[in-house]
Amino acid sequence: MNAIDHSIVAPLIRGLCMSASKLPRAVIPGAGVSPAPAGCFEIDLTAALKSGALDEEAAAKALTEACDEWKFERAPSGAEASGKAATVILPSCVLVRAGGEEALYWSGADLDEARARRDANDASPWYVAKPAADARSLGSSAIARSSVVANRIALVTGGAQGFGEEIVRGLAASGASVFIADLNLAGAEKLAAELNAERGKTVAIALASNVADEASVEAMFRLIAETAGGLDLCVSNAGVLKAAGVLEQDLAAFKFVTDVNYTGFFIVSKHCGRLMRRQNRTAPQWKTDIVQINSKSGLEGSNKNGAYAGGKFGSIGLVASFALELVEYGIKVNAICPGNFFDGPLWSDPEKGLFIQYLKTGKVPGAKTVADVKAFYEAKVPMKRGCEGADVMRALYYIVEQEYETGQAVPVTGGQVMLH
Repeated sequence: MNAIDHSIVAPLIRGLCMSASKLPRAVIPGAGVSPAPAGCFEIDLTAALKSGALDEEAAAKALTEACDEWKFERAPSGAEASGKAATVILPSCVLVRAGGEEALYWSGADLDEARARRDANDASPWYVAKPAADARSLGSSAIARSSVVANRIALVTGGAQGFGEEIVRGLAASGASVFIADLNLAGAEKLAAELNAERGKTVAIALASNVADEASVEAMFRLIAETAGGLDLCVSNAGVLKAAGVLEQDLAAFKFVTDVNYTGFFIVSKHCGRLMRRQNRTAPQWKTDIVQINSKSGLEGSNKNGAYAGGKFGSIGLVASFALELVEYGIKVNAICPGNFFDGPLWSDPEKGLFIQYLKTGKVPGAKTVADVKAFYEAKVPMKRGCEGADVMRALYYIVEQEYETGQAVPVTGGQVMLH
């Protein structure tokens, strides 16, 4: 067992940086510590070891106290450092010692900036201009709502296609750094490469993950912590569907849908919550978000699609329950319930999509073609079109912006599901 666990220490240091600057930061472990760069912030966490492993609460307390002293030595209260008014000062490099081990951690406004510091061995302190206010607290229409995710670190599960891809693209366009997690690693890598090339820097990182496998999810969040230092927004989007009536569906198909859509959300929330709690120990005022992409089927049911609707209904119960539990750590938990994304692969895939499934199962009376099925569902929507990625992004920005709301299920259905 290593005394210094990057997945624990990096989020704690990231929290310190965000608490001091009121801005999101990226924190990465260094490749080595010899020699330690001049000017780095040094801390010994040996006293925080319990049975050879770091106790995160004790480590957070020690880091916070030591960092406060470090800032005071360089600029009283961390303000007006070196004649630069309205700035805060914070370390760009932290050397951690514990149980005879050492590790370096580098911070930056984003991943590329942290890597550049590390590669240049530049441990000079950060002088960060104090923001007038967090975008989520401005209450002003003059600020674009999408700015609430700028420079934040996000994760989208099932992000290689469908709504997931739309969300990844929207977050990257709004200035977030996005981890794209998917069983389809090749698709996630292709999307990440495209987005990074478009913007000329690292804005997306692909990960392989199976949300129904706890070991896979735990490894995913460990890798996120070791790569970027933590997470501000988790969009739990991965989902599957196998349509069939209760009289025909076999148990294996029912369990497959439930394991991904319901149990998978529990597993993601569990390990994401643990990571976000670590950040909160050193940044108690910093809000983070877990957002499940649910469905209108989670609000009203779905004929001959009970496994899907049941998992989505159950997930709304999890959202409300997790929101009550995790609010203590500054974590908001909400759901978005989109209407039908007709243009995505879930509906339009010619072999496995819902249009072809519903045609085969006779869910739409009298339908003879896929076009008949699509027309039937479009006619159900008062706004006469399916839900699109931009519709979901507006809801996502709203949820992140809201500091006084948690445990909600937000319909985005074109009027198909209304308040009741």
